[in-house]
Amino acid sequence: MLTTLNGPTRQSGSGPARWLLVVVAVVGFALIAMPLVFNMFNKTPKGAVMIAQFKPFMTTARLDGFQTDLKEINAGVRQTDTSVATYLTAHSNQRTTLETTFPSFVTFDKEWPGIDSKMTGLMDQVQANQGNYRAVAALPSFRLFPWFFVTPGVPILAFALASIFRPNWKRKGPVVLVIFGVGLITAPVAFQMFQRAPSGGQMMSAFKNLETTANVEQIQGFFGEMAEGQGIIRIQIVPTLEQDGLTPNQVAAKFPNVTTLDARWVHILNDMTPMIGVMSDNVANYQAIASLPPFPLFPWFFVLPGLIVIGLALAARPGERVGNNAPSKVQSVSVPHYQGVS
Repeated sequence: MLTTLNGPTRQSGSGPARWLLVVVAVVGFALIAMPLVFNMFNKTPKGAVMIAQFKPFMTTARLDGFQTDLKEINAGVRQTDTSVATYLTAHSNQRTTLETTFPSFVTFDKEWPGIDSKMTGLMDQVQANQGNYRAVAALPSFRLFPWFFVTPGVPILAFALASIFRPNWKRKGPVVLVIFGVGLITAPVAFQMFQRAPSGGQMMSAFKNLETTANVEQIQGFFGEMAEGQGIIRIQIVPTLEQDGLTPNQVAAKFPNVTTLDARWVHILNDMTPMIGVMSDNVANYQAIASLPPFPLFPWFFVLPGLIVIGLALAARPGERVGNNAPSKVQSVSVPHYQGVS
């Protein structure tokens, strides 16, 4: 009789893999839920509108033009309250002075330094963020952002569930999940989100005090005051200079800044008013985007789930392990017994 001992049996390791795939399914569900939790389907289209409407005003030529407009207004006002005021006092037959004859201009003149400082500061902030705006505008449309989460989230959830409940998916399911995980990691790199998203964050921070209802209404009020001040120069002060004996050419020669402001005022209004209108129209759009998570975090919303999916999917790939809990079996084998011939 020969006795043999069978070795340990080999079993499929499915227990741990199942729980790993459950976690992958949770990641897929989280990707789908994220746009809903942050209300992206409602908010990100407003960001797309804001980016599109600001585009005509965020060119170097247009921004430089705004700065020139403000400098021309300032030069015209400054020349009026200095050179023109001096001339009127010295040469007017009616002892004309700005204080007595044009009190409305004097009121505007006192307010102008604050207006100029506020408007110039606004233009400086916008111009300083031109590069940040371009970085954000170079990203895919904001309208697509919710789908960047939902599109990979649905198949990740589906393949994870299929791998859990359908045995024939246990091998190919994790492989497909790894592919989607790589796609999640690759997306922010392909769109340069690690460089562009922080720029977007800087722009949003810079515009925080600009894109408010109170600020826009104040700027609109400034335009009313500037229009009134320029109107007094054009309709009252310049005609007074001509009544005192100066021809239009002499007015232009003696007071070139006043003449330039008068000649370019319509252009200045047509140049700057639409920008202020766009600022006003996009207060709500800015606030919608500002209520989303900070821009610098967005690349990680892709990379971290991608790494998790890849790691868990690889760990969940089916393999065989040695079973140590199976009892050993003893098998008897009969061997013929030969007796010698005596």
